Amino acid sequence: MAAVAGDLPAVDRPPRIDRGLLAWLGLGVLVVALFYLSARIAFLKEIPETWFIPLADWVNAVIDWFLATFRWLFRAVTAVLEVPLDWVRDFLEWLPWPAMLIAVGAIGFASGGWRLATFTTLALAYMVVIGYWDKTAATLSMATIAVPISLGAGLVTGILGHRSARARRAIDPMLDLMQTIPTFAYLVPILVLFGVGPVVGILASAIYATPPMVRNVMLGLERVPAEIVESATMSGSTRRQLLWWVKIPAAMPTILMGVNQTTMATLGMVVIAAMLGGIDDIGLEVFIMMKRAAFGESLLAGLVIALVAMILDRISRGFVDRRMDVRIAESDSPHRRKMLLGALASVVLLSVLGQFLPDIKDYPKAWVWYPAEHLNNALNWFTNEFFEVTSAIKTWAIFFFLLPLKLGLEKAVHPKFWGFEFTSTIKLGYWLAMIAIALVAARLAGWRVAVGASIAGLIYYFGTTGLPWPAFIAIVALLAFQAGGWRVCLLAIAGLAFIGFTGMWPHAMISIQLCGAGVLISFIIGASLGVWAALNDRVSAFLRPINDTLQTMPIFVFLIPGIMVFLVGEFTGLISIILYATVPSIRYTELGIRNVPAQAVEAARSFGTTRRQLLFQVQLPMALPEIMLGLNQTIMMGLAMVVVAALVGAKGLGSQIMIGITWGDTGIGAVAGLSIALIAIIIDRIIASWSLRKKQALGLV
Repeated sequence: MAAVAGDLPAVDRPPRIDRGLLAWLGLGVLVVALFYLSARIAFLKEIPETWFIPLADWVNAVIDWFLATFRWLFRAVTAVLEVPLDWVRDFLEWLPWPAMLIAVGAIGFASGGWRLATFTTLALAYMVVIGYWDKTAATLSMATIAVPISLGAGLVTGILGHRSARARRAIDPMLDLMQTIPTFAYLVPILVLFGVGPVVGILASAIYATPPMVRNVMLGLERVPAEIVESATMSGSTRRQLLWWVKIPAAMPTILMGVNQTTMATLGMVVIAAMLGGIDDIGLEVFIMMKRAAFGESLLAGLVIALVAMILDRISRGFVDRRMDVRIAESDSPHRRKMLLGALASVVLLSVLGQFLPDIKDYPKAWVWYPAEHLNNALNWFTNEFFEVTSAIKTWAIFFFLLPLKLGLEKAVHPKFWGFEFTSTIKLGYWLAMIAIALVAARLAGWRVAVGASIAGLIYYFGTTGLPWPAFIAIVALLAFQAGGWRVCLLAIAGLAFIGFTGMWPHAMISIQLCGAGVLISFIIGASLGVWAALNDRVSAFLRPINDTLQTMPIFVFLIPGIMVFLVGEFTGLISIILYATVPSIRYTELGIRNVPAQAVEAARSFGTTRRQLLFQVQLPMALPEIMLGLNQTIMMGLAMVVVAALVGAKGLGSQIMIGITWGDTGIGAVAGLSIALIAIIIDRIIASWSLRKKQALGLV
């Protein structure tokens, strides 16, 4: 039969290669060329010092001029803030210890009932019995002054950002920067301007803790229902009345959450600032005992910090919950009023009696219970009994994991530890194995997983410090472009260029190595526990209070377990990152799986999927955006801990910030702090952009 006019014979066309894959293949060729050329062209391996921008020197020059011109103003601010600080500290130390227990218990009762009152009373009793109340009072006095400053500044800034779109465009990036700059970096310029003293802790804490309040104020005001605003406007409310009588009361639950977050951030920063010797408080006590490797003393003092954080967190959250649930507030108000009046009367009576009875005024020294020696003996027993195990873990992690990630296999492999020389045959075998892994990954999970495996193999072979800097920038730039487009790509290039041309590149690569190692382990542990918690309500109930406790502890408390068992060093920093940064992966993984639409789960079950198929083919793919946000938060917390880990000997950008603090070098501290903030911002933008695209592709947005 003759072919009908217009009919064309079918042609089998080869499938088109994904453009994204082509981009990575092209980048692979470029990276190979850069490795080849870097052995012959020195500036491809290491940025020449002649290319550096002397930004640190410029910052120091500006600070010197500014300090010489306005020193009188900063000294005046110091003198003004020291007055209320002394008043609060003297009052807390004057208040008799039974009156303190009753007062804190009453506040806990007003916030969360008898259960919270019992917890707060017992927690404060521990501080008194252990003999640390005076040092705790010094910490609380600083937080008492810093928190109102943060809340006031946050409220005003949040209202300004809500009212003015132009101000909002300036406030948002500033908040991003403030929340990613490491805590220690705040101390460098403030130390130079205000000198050593408690005011450093107050101002550093006030500045550091302001962003959560600003964000919650703006978020709360934006979420006020439009009908409420329209009704108030039609009733003739002025702009000021609309704000203070309508919007702020309606947004109060969200604003109170900002109060909670700001309070916790303030406490964490106050503790860190006190470590510099400005005031003899509980943070300084922990720091001194850590330096002495006194396990029992460090643990007892660190537990005080954790309990203070939990008390403040539970009380502020309790008031938030009470504000949101009007029925609770109204149902027990007569009973609560009587109890609180009785507590107030008891506090007054004990305060009067304390002026005449010494045992009521000050806790008797004979009653102090300080079991530090028993704890030290227990640690000595543990280290002696399990020395071979802990030593093997530390040795394996350093020589088989951390050193290759930093220096590369060629420099890390040594016959003494690895048992063989890194010969050409073994090198060839490594690359053949990596190619095979990439091919299997591409076959089973797609080319993107194969690219990720290839990058991981490349970094493990050459180390973060062995990669040519243009190759690293190119890899991150392409990743940023595919995740978020040109804007994120240009941000990544500009941020990494800043780090390179200010002389911080080698330090940044060391920080990325340690953070990457800690985040990898944290994410594996956290995601696994999150999946388990999502599938088992008992596991979820068991993990929830543990997660709450870990998230309320100030950051440097996490150094104590590692330093006592493994002493100082990079491995202790790794342990600290794992302890500190695992919680977000647990929470977000469980949240993502539990929030998978019920209709999707029911549809999968109707097709006869097994529990395993349901998890790996339905729940995990749909929960992937939330899981990646958990990874994002894990990375942010890992970067924060990398800086704090400089206290136990970890190198990188954190050590540069410590140099700035020690020598009063504002320039180097500011540049190092800004460098780690840029790393955090780049990672945040890449993951957030990818997560949004994935949600859109899944129809979840």
